[in-house]
Amino acid sequence: MEHSRLPRHRRRTARLCTLLAAGLALAGLPALGAEPARAAGDGNLTKNPGFESGLAGWTCSGGSGAVVGSPAHTGSGALKAVPAGADNARCAQTVAVQPNASYTLSAWVQGSYVYLGASGTGATDVSTWTPSAGSWQQLSTSFTTGPGTTSVTVYTHGWYGQAAYFADDITLTGPGGSEPGEPVPGAPGGLEAGAVTASSVALSWDAVAGATGYNVYRDGSKVASAEGTSATVGGLAASTSYRFQVTATNAAGESPKSGEVTATTSPGGGDPGPGPGPSLPKHAVTGYWQNFSNGATVQKISDVQSQYDIIAVAFADATATPGAVDFRLDPALNYSEAQFKADIAAKQAAGKRVIISIGGERGTVTVNDAASAARFADSVHALMQKYGFDGVDIDLENGLNPTYMTQALRALSAKAGSKLVITMAPQTIDMQSTSAGYFRTALNIKDILTVVNMQYYNSGSMNGCDGKVYAQGSVDFLTALACIQLEGGLDPSQVGLGLPASPRAAGGGYVSPSVVNNALDCLAKGTGCGAFKPSRTYPGIRGAMTWSTNWDAAAGNAWSGAVGPHVHGLP
Repeated sequence: MEHSRLPRHRRRTARLCTLLAAGLALAGLPALGAEPARAAGDGNLTKNPGFESGLAGWTCSGGSGAVVGSPAHTGSGALKAVPAGADNARCAQTVAVQPNASYTLSAWVQGSYVYLGASGTGATDVSTWTPSAGSWQQLSTSFTTGPGTTSVTVYTHGWYGQAAYFADDITLTGPGGSEPGEPVPGAPGGLEAGAVTASSVALSWDAVAGATGYNVYRDGSKVASAEGTSATVGGLAASTSYRFQVTATNAAGESPKSGEVTATTSPGGGDPGPGPGPSLPKHAVTGYWQNFSNGATVQKISDVQSQYDIIAVAFADATATPGAVDFRLDPALNYSEAQFKADIAAKQAAGKRVIISIGGERGTVTVNDAASAARFADSVHALMQKYGFDGVDIDLENGLNPTYMTQALRALSAKAGSKLVITMAPQTIDMQSTSAGYFRTALNIKDILTVVNMQYYNSGSMNGCDGKVYAQGSVDFLTALACIQLEGGLDPSQVGLGLPASPRAAGGGYVSPSVVNNALDCLAKGTGCGAFKPSRTYPGIRGAMTWSTNWDAAAGNAWSGAVGPHVHGLP
């Protein structure tokens, strides 16, 4: 969800200006063409440094890397990596080193804004870069490892939205470290009890590096195993207190047990089963709640206006593991986790749905293979169990892979049950054609999809379903673009109109609540239309969405106060 920040082209310009300024401060770095000094007997510690064996040993973000035969600095191959608008094409390798030792890192590069660096040094991480290398140019830097450091990650990367860069002959010299066998993982942390019924307790915990699975213990006895970081222990007695612990496992063995958490099952009278309470209303209003402060009114979940039927918590964060996401409350909100969970439960008791939103303007979550799809489903389900979320919102503004996002959402549905809420907030460009990734995903999961609330803002002009071009900020823009989704295969109940709550909430595309209501009437009843009038009506249209409940509050609740009753009064 693109909130009020600089427009994309301005953000990119600001980044490049910052880089150029930083470049002026690099005078103290080693000369770019100087050969690094090598310690006696020290060879190159990197594997496949010249990319003669493809990408073996190297991992590139977002599938950005490939090996080409030309240009190559030496040998028959070189790395070519292509940055995207939200990905800097980082290619990295982890290398075994020794503590308290000196190392020199160098590489030959070609292209604009090419970086070379090392992270995880245990001391000061280092990097160097070139703003423009029209031919092969050597970058070089050095570092000393910390007292407990046994491995470092060396990497190259380009810059967002820039042209492809090339790298070859990446060299790390210094004393080599040992590469021991796989260690037994450490004990899991962060064990928490989530949703409780009369016969079950949902548990979640933090991932452990190197773990391939987890064991769950109840009162000291193993009762379950899990591949991900959550599990529900069933077969329990009502109104009974239980103690739980978990361990992490891999081929080397099992970790010590985690800290203990105690949970008490609810009284008897029937297990309500998985999923939230009653169904959503026929016509619903969605609002995004900001887990940060950017000038809008700071709210707790309990402060969210009563007109909102679906509250999307913005946003979950990507982790270092592809596909996996996590969520933590912003400390600046002064909002305890216990109160957050209680407020979610209170909203649900009032018939609302609270979901976790993935992505946003700056959120990049990669789901592009079966493994990352499984991690996405596991991690979102763990958040649902931990906080009580009713579902997930997909708000990835940098594209998605429809094959694997479909796989991820179906896996989540299998875990969460039939009452799972799935919403989407694509940009207008993402829903111009049924062949687009977002549209394909929506159609792929039509049987479990709740609603697509396309963002009719920060957009510019777009084609309507009649082939004509419409400018944002008008009733025709809303109706003619909604028509594409309605005629492209989505059920009317799966189509909502996403608009900013105030002019400050977005860079462009704000319309008054009366225009939103006119567009809804045009689509549902054939009244209130502008120049474009659809060939038929869609009385089942789901409703409307806004960014955000916070900006709505800052504007005196004008949006929800006008649009909410209108949505709920649709036929």
